[in-house]
Amino acid sequence: MATNNRSDNNAGRGFAGMDDDKQRKIAQKGGEAVSRDREHMSEIGRKGGESSGGGHRGSQGGNQGSSGNRGGGNR
Repeated sequence: MATNNRSDNNAGRGFAGMDDDKQRKIAQKGGEAVSRDREHMSEIGRKGGESSGGGHRGSQGGNQGSSGNRGGGNR
């Protein structure tokens, strides 16, 4: 008969198999890394957006009005 005991169901299953305290410690380290590298990652994202053509915000304004006319079957 199956039980809902966490250690029985998730034993040996990586992050899900760890106890709650260990999961919290690992998650905390990830959060610290994100806040520490935020400026660096923002710069990388900005460069990627510019190279893909996403840096031109003015060109997106003309397309917003046409999206309201699609698929309006329930009027």
